[in-house]
Amino acid sequence: TQLRWTQEGNMWLGVLLTLLLCASLEGQENPFTINSIHMEILPRQEVRNGENLTLQCIVDVSTTSRVKPQHQVLFYKDDVLFHNVSSMENTESYFISQARVYDAGRYKCTVILNSKEKTTAEYKVLVKGVSDPRVTLDKKEVIEGGVVMVTCSVPEEKPPIHFTIEKLELNVKDVKQRREKTAQSQNFVTLEFTVEEQDRVISFYCQASIVSGTSVEISNSIRSDLVTVRESFSNPKFHISPKGVIIEGDQLLIKCTIQVTHQAQSFPEIIIQKDKEIVAHSRNGSEAVYSVMATVEHNSNYTCKVEASRISKVSSIVVNITELFSRPKLKSSTTRLDQGEGLSLWCFIPGAPPAANFTIQKGDVIMSQDQNFTKIASEWDSGTYSCVAGIGKVVKRSNKVQITVCEMLSKPSIFHDSRSEVIKGQTIEVSCQSVNGSSPISYQLLKGSDILANQNVSSNEPAVFKDNPTKDVEYQCLADNCHSHASMFSEVLRVKVIAPVDEVKLSVLLNEEVESGQAIVLRCSVKEGSGPITYKFYKDKENKPFHEVTSNDTQAIWHEPTASKEQEGRYYCMASNRATPSKNILPSNTLTVRVYLAPWKKGLIAVVVITVIIVALILGARFYFLKKAKAKQMPVEMSRPAAPLLNSNNEKTLSDPNTEANRHYGYNEDVGNHAMKPLNENKEPLTLDVEYTEVEVTSPEPHRGLGTKGTETVYSEIRKADPDLVENRYSRTEGSLDGT
Repeated sequence: TQLRWTQEGNMWLGVLLTLLLCASLEGQENPFTINSIHMEILPRQEVRNGENLTLQCIVDVSTTSRVKPQHQVLFYKDDVLFHNVSSMENTESYFISQARVYDAGRYKCTVILNSKEKTTAEYKVLVKGVSDPRVTLDKKEVIEGGVVMVTCSVPEEKPPIHFTIEKLELNVKDVKQRREKTAQSQNFVTLEFTVEEQDRVISFYCQASIVSGTSVEISNSIRSDLVTVRESFSNPKFHISPKGVIIEGDQLLIKCTIQVTHQAQSFPEIIIQKDKEIVAHSRNGSEAVYSVMATVEHNSNYTCKVEASRISKVSSIVVNITELFSRPKLKSSTTRLDQGEGLSLWCFIPGAPPAANFTIQKGDVIMSQDQNFTKIASEWDSGTYSCVAGIGKVVKRSNKVQITVCEMLSKPSIFHDSRSEVIKGQTIEVSCQSVNGSSPISYQLLKGSDILANQNVSSNEPAVFKDNPTKDVEYQCLADNCHSHASMFSEVLRVKVIAPVDEVKLSVLLNEEVESGQAIVLRCSVKEGSGPITYKFYKDKENKPFHEVTSNDTQAIWHEPTASKEQEGRYYCMASNRATPSKNILPSNTLTVRVYLAPWKKGLIAVVVITVIIVALILGARFYFLKKAKAKQMPVEMSRPAAPLLNSNNEKTLSDPNTEANRHYGYNEDVGNHAMKPLNENKEPLTLDVEYTEVEVTSPEPHRGLGTKGTETVYSEIRKADPDLVENRYSRTEGSLDGT
């Protein structure tokens, strides 16, 4: 190994020499070639752990120079350079002394000559086995419960190393304890082993294993020195007194003892168990004692357990007690009886025992100091009875007898909270109670003839049942207990259930289209609801009802005997009762009612209208003809001189807008009104020739809407006519707005 490190230290020196040699040969031009290079592993590629190993790199170089060229040889393990040498020889070697597992791997070598380089193939080297481990102990003698420190190492190997340590008893093949641990950064481990109470002479075996590539190499198992174990205390021993046959009444003494060595630091704890029950224990001595008057109940398996830290030792014994007399038995005439019936109890010992003392007890109260006990039962006699029999110091208690004395139930009452009305669907509580009578009491609630629910009550408190009635219902209670009397029935409880209003609907009984003067009949109905129900009728867009009625019926009618156009519109209704919350009052559907006129009324109206039209036409025609007749009389009146037309009245008349309008049609209303005279008043003879008179009239005020004054020219024409003809007088008035 020292040689290996020396060679590796000189590797870099060889590299330097090689570089210097290359520099000196740089100017030479001798040709060369590397023919081949290979590696040999001596003695073989697989060696045992501890064998020597030689790696040879053999190079074949050809050159024209007489002197062999200097070349560099490099050795690699797992692609890592570990040795470098400059040489002129064909063979270079690397020696490994006492090969170990970590020397196994893939080896190769490379030759470098000037700028030429060649590398061998990889050669796999295997090192089988691991060198034997070394086992050392911190002590060779130990007390039970003590600790031994075991160190296992492999100085020649490199970590990680996996160690396995086993504890064995001398001359025993079975392994008592095995522990394993892997050392990651060191080649040893130290483990702690506890010495148990069964150990006497022990040893430890150590084995090392190392992972090498894909395989695991394992060392031999090497044994440590022997370790002697000393007892801290002996196994426990029982001492029973009296010896031989133990009879009930004897004083039983059970003692457990141990011996403690002088090396023990303190006394262990001693525990005596009867089955699993601890009956005695000691911490500060070498014995524990259990003393009691013997009875057959003390027949059992007794265990003595001694414990100190990690050490525990156990010993067992069976104790048999001979029975002095059998356990007494208590009998009763019955276990369930009615109040007022007779109760009889008697106590006896099976077999033929000597005279014994008897006591009959109810709980802890003595009822009789004799074998027999008889009385008329009352409710207070219910309870648990037992019998105690004694002979000398031995006292035994009999079995327990449960006696139940039943008091007859009083007639159960049934009730519920009647302060508020029961609304359909809401939960009500119905209570049943028998004030007197033995419990537990079984109650049944009948709803009609059906059993609704059952309930058991362990006292005389009421039994409360819950129900959700949807209609008027009758409840009744049935109560029963342990008494032989038949079940007791309560009175019948009648509950009235108020149903809220449901599904309000508005309908028209006759027709939605009503003839004027006929009747309108609206019906507001509900699917369900308890009376009294308040019905309200509304007309659309009105906040107040126009009709309101309260009834116990599920419908209400509004009747209008003579319909008019005022009743036409949209209608709805609302219904509620005392069970309906105000927020749940919803309107019904909406209906539209139309009112139309009767046919005879339509005919009458048509006749009236036609009559009015005819009258209007007659009056209009009459007025028209009167006007026309007046127009025919005007020419006669206009034959008079036109001078009077210039008076102030005529000026005023001409200024009237109506007169202006009429003048355009050749008719002067004013002239007509003032100049209509009989024709015979005219002094002029009818046979005169036609004469024309022209008069210019200046308007005193301008024409409305114009800015200039106007003049009017009036022409009067008087014609002669035949006496048989009526003289016509025409008057034409022409107006010029521009004064011409």
